[in-house]
Amino acid sequence: MAQKSPKIGLVLKGYPRLSETFIAQEILELERAGFDIEIISLRHPTDKHTHPVHGEIKAIKSYLPEYLYQELWRVSKAKLSCLPKIGFWKASGVFLKDLLRDPTPNRIRRFGQAMVLAHEYASKKDMLYVHFLHTPGSVARYASIISGKPFAISAHAKDIWTIPEWEIREKLADCEWLVTCTEGGADYLKSLSDGKVHLVYHGLDLARFPENPVRASEKIGDTKENAVRLVTVGRAVAKKGLDTLLDAMSHLPEDLHWQWTHIGGGPLRDDLMEQAKSLGIFDRCEFKGALPQSEVLQTYCHSDVFILPSRIDESGDRDGLPNVIVEAQSQRLPVISTNISGIPELIEPGANGVLIQPDDVAMLTAEIERLSRDAGLRKVMGEAGNEKVRAKFSHKQTIGELVSLLNMTLSRNQF
Repeated sequence: MAQKSPKIGLVLKGYPRLSETFIAQEILELERAGFDIEIISLRHPTDKHTHPVHGEIKAIKSYLPEYLYQELWRVSKAKLSCLPKIGFWKASGVFLKDLLRDPTPNRIRRFGQAMVLAHEYASKKDMLYVHFLHTPGSVARYASIISGKPFAISAHAKDIWTIPEWEIREKLADCEWLVTCTEGGADYLKSLSDGKVHLVYHGLDLARFPENPVRASEKIGDTKENAVRLVTVGRAVAKKGLDTLLDAMSHLPEDLHWQWTHIGGGPLRDDLMEQAKSLGIFDRCEFKGALPQSEVLQTYCHSDVFILPSRIDESGDRDGLPNVIVEAQSQRLPVISTNISGIPELIEPGANGVLIQPDDVAMLTAEIERLSRDAGLRKVMGEAGNEKVRAKFSHKQTIGELVSLLNMTLSRNQF
């Protein structure tokens, strides 16, 4: 008789999302490792495209009520089912304690979604595994208490740095373990926990990012035909620092010819386009919006310098180690970025790229000009970046620890 596969309810804020390819790749690898995954999302998708990896994932996709009033019967049915459970009353006490400290409609919505998660899904799973410590983490935590099923967390960037310490401490106390993708994030979380935090980098599926054989561009921006091709991939949000990048590019010398491509959606995209117009550089900028992975890869292959001047925004939100930097390095692209969060864990200044202080327009301008005019330096940095990614950031190397942690939990809970 064949042994049944462990059943995991994988809780996400939204699925599928173009900006979260690393999660999709992880799901695929967990399926390949023998886990029976069901994706349970708090929100329906909004992106118009998907990546090839999404089509390879076999997991069932399910959606919790995005807004409770839209599915009141579903929420009411879940509550009636949960009421007799001892865990429901314990979870209610936890929820009320949280609500007193965070009296928001979103907090109420989380508990309603948790009841549906516990009633419709958790009883059929061996454990819950949730991506993001903030909202999805709350839903999974409440559902875990109601159902008695263990849960574990994968934390990233915004979800670490924009929620209060009390909430992190209490989620860490209740979860089996937590993985996160940068040393800085891991160190902070370890200071709030009792040994449950593990550093696990996001791995890149190098089969989807084969080595680019034509990286040795000789363009140095001395003529319009020889314009250097700059590229940024990332959502148009404050923490990406794209307004600083536009300012920096507007200060580049007139005799340097360049073209910049931005790939990514986001709420500030229209503002950035208006900024480019006001700076007089709009004709050198191309705003492509969100694109599928194949088109992103093609853009990498035909670019000369990757730039992402990340910052910590007013809310405390920041990047971790953006996967797009790993992708760019896999295509022999030198990277200009900033010395925050996990970025220095990949970019070694002078070796495979350049790191500057956030919002330093003058330095950013100078480094763009330096790399634009020196094709030889770009080649050396690009080669070094490609070698480091292929040596240390392959998904086959990074998925092993996560699989071990999941198996540990399943074994301990008598799967």
